[in-house]
Parts: sequence; C-alpha cells; structure tokens
Amino acid sequence: MSFSELVENYAEEPLTRQIILSLLKDYKRPNDKIGELVKEGLLTTIKKGLYVPGPKSKTKKPEAFLIANHLWGPSYVSLETALSYHGLIPERVYEISSVTVKASKTVNTKVGRFTYRQASLPYYFFGLESIKLTPRQVVLMASPEKALCDKIVMTSGVHLRSIVQVRSFLMDDLRIDIDRLRALDIDGIDSWIEAAPKASSLKMLTKTLSEL
Repeated sequence: MSFSELVENYAEEPLTRQIILSLLKDYKRPNDKIGELVKEGLLTTIKKGLYVPGPKSKTKKPEAFLIANHLWGPSYVSLETALSYHGLIPERVYEISSVTVKASKTVNTKVGRFTYRQASLPYYFFGLESIKLTPRQVVLMASPEKALCDKIVMTSGVHLRSIVQVRSFLMDDLRIDIDRLRALDIDGIDSWIEAAPKASSLKMLTKTLSEL
C-alpha cells in the first residue's frame, strides 16, 4: 500500500511525526523515508514534527485555521482573521491571526504566515466557539464579540475613552457595518470586562453598542 493510501485515513488533519512513523512502521528507516516523502512533494513540513500532505499528494489538506490551532497552542483563531470570517470587516485576510496563552510569536511556513498574540487567564477562555469548517475539521475560534474585544485589547495605542472615539474606531478604522454592530451580544462582553485587559475601553465599547 502506498503512503498516499495509508495517509488517507488522516485526510484533512495536520500530521504529527508520531502518526507518520506509525504509518511507516514497516520501513527499516522510517525517518529517512519521511525525508524522501518531503523531497517528493508528498509531505510538507510545517514545523519540526508537524506536517501536512504535500503539493504532489492527492490527500485532502487541512484548512489554514486548523493548522493554526495545531501550530502553536493552546490557541484560537481571532483578531482580523476571525472578524473577516464572521463578516464584520470587509477585508480578506491573508495572515492567520490567533490568540494564545503562550508567548507571542510569528511563524512563517510553506502554507502561510501565522501570528500569535498572548492573552492572560481567565480572559483567554471567554467567548470561544467550535467552528465546523468541514465534516472532519473543527477549529477553535473567537466569537464575533471576542474577536472585536481582542482587537481592542491587543492593538497598541487603542484606548477608547468616548463614544465618538469608539464609533470612529469601529466604523472608520475597522469599517464594520452598523447593523452588524447592533447584532453583537453586549451582555456577553459585559460579563468578561471584570477580568479583561483594557476594561475601561471595553466598558466604553458596550456603552457605545447599547446606544446604536
């Protein structure tokens, strides 16, 4: 049985070295075989010990959001990436932005650029959703409300002190449609504020949203 056939059971998943070694257990030098598969384009290295099917492989590949969850974790997709996915901002996002409890970092890979911003506990755990991208791919992502809060909390120099300032940030800088803002769960954001960074900015956010 070929490697492509063996790996089919793991289609749409990031492949750990342990998984690949288990598939290659009949080879005398499985580590050498992994190197051959990478050279042949049947595997692509994402980082040490983590792979996805390569450009020559017919196996379905995992989405970039799922790769982001596995690349540096625990983490969840957020900020501009989640805001775009949820339809709050009009821009298409090419870099995958996530939030983690680990140190902030940027990872450049052959399948894209991934950035991670550090969040404190317990704020990290608020407003997370499991998003089903395909029947086999479920990713951890910020809700629209949490993605917006993350954007405010993690953008240097953003301190929202008035309704006018909040409206300018939301509608002029981020270009979020007012109807999308009116649909946000204000109570949800309110419940996070006590344990959130930039609490005063988030309080001003909920005050502004309640008056739209």
